[in-house]
Amino acid sequence: MTNRAYVIAGSEATGGAGVQADLKAFQELGVYGMGTLTCIVSYDPKNDWNHRFVPIQPGVIADQIEAATTCHDLDVVKLGMLGTSDTIDVVEEALKRQEWRHVVLDPVLICKGQEPGAALDTDKALTAQILPLATVITPNHFEARTLAGMESIDTVDDLIEAARRIHALGPQHVVVKGGTELPGPDAVDVHFDGEDVTVLSAPKIGEERVSGAGCTFAAAITAELAKGTDVGAAVQVAKDMVREGITQRLITHAPFASVVPIAP
Repeated sequence: MTNRAYVIAGSEATGGAGVQADLKAFQELGVYGMGTLTCIVSYDPKNDWNHRFVPIQPGVIADQIEAATTCHDLDVVKLGMLGTSDTIDVVEEALKRQEWRHVVLDPVLICKGQEPGAALDTDKALTAQILPLATVITPNHFEARTLAGMESIDTVDDLIEAARRIHALGPQHVVVKGGTELPGPDAVDVHFDGEDVTVLSAPKIGEERVSGAGCTFAAAITAELAKGTDVGAAVQVAKDMVREGITQRLITHAPFASVVPIAP
């Protein structure tokens, strides 16, 4: 039987991130994927490539979720860009309607096209309503600092402290990604399962952020969990996939490159 994975996230028109990147990662790892769009994000080449953010109506999101979950027996889902409090309400309600083996949350806390006040409301709603439902949460450096309430994350010990604080908010597994923002020669990620800490470290591939790395990382974890892989092994596959994807990154006319999801 074909393994299936589901994603609820935004569309990113250049193909480097969002649902477009998620479905590529699913396919590359041998999983049949389907997606529900929560918003449409378009980079604006005329405005320093900032985001143009258009939320999809909550009723339309609910319709998509109904179609996907009725058509397929789904028990593993990745959540990406939700974007508004109304969207979070709809997604929370849908998630609670059935049992999920795994909910993977990539906690996108801010989109440059949002007003600061609206973004803050969304952050609070995400933390209160979605975070406790997550099996796995994959915050980046900024997101981890925000969720953990820490002024700075400068060391591996800081990453571990952030993971412990975020775990206390409800998710079962926390994977904090140091990325290029953590000082030092290595890209370090920390996985905390409530008891044990696993540190995953590999040399950085340049110092620039690459579009879609976070989406691909969480999508790879989701695909592996859909196949029955345990969380620790899924995280390692995800890190390997993103490293390979950054090595093979696609250079575009934008001022950033895009990850190319490649199975490790």
